[in-house]
Amino acid sequence: MCCSVGFARSLGLALLPLALCCILANLLLLFPMGEITYIQQDRLDSYIWYFGGLGGGGLLMLVPAVVFITLGKCSCCWNESLMMCGSVLAAVVGLVGSGYCFVMSGFALLQGPQCFTANGWSHPFANQGGRYLLQPETWSLCLQPHHIIEWNVTLLCVLLGLAVMEFIICLLQLGNGLVNAVCRPCCYKQEYSLNA
Repeated sequence: MCCSVGFARSLGLALLPLALCCILANLLLLFPMGEITYIQQDRLDSYIWYFGGLGGGGLLMLVPAVVFITLGKCSCCWNESLMMCGSVLAAVVGLVGSGYCFVMSGFALLQGPQCFTANGWSHPFANQGGRYLLQPETWSLCLQPHHIIEWNVTLLCVLLGLAVMEFIICLLQLGNGLVNAVCRPCCYKQEYSLNA
């Protein structure tokens, strides 16, 4: 069978928990150590406010997830080629969302968090190009919030990993949809000739 609707549905089901984890990770970045004082005082890293995990890897990723899961459920509404076209477009939306999540998380990781140092609130690692990640002894420069480096690095690395998995899943469905769009006419010819 040329069309793999079951494969697309399984990809959609795999995207759902990834999208929810991206949303959760981004929300945790907004509340370092579970405290709301830093968000109230606007002491968060600027890249966190671009909502890479919440918007790109989360809410935007729900579009392809829902399209992949519901693929073929309404045969009266969609013909086969239109259904495949819709899944390809949804996969492109997913690629854009996961790419946005990856880029924003990467920039946030390179810049490092905003924290309170001996010189006041600043981004002490902003001009290091991410070298602080390999120098944990410099993390003690951040006095407040406590363990903010570990918090941000962990959550941003989780977002990077989730974005890569979402990208791969959407890329698989893009290929699946394109192959089915090309193979579907061949399947119909074979089916027609067998029934004749």
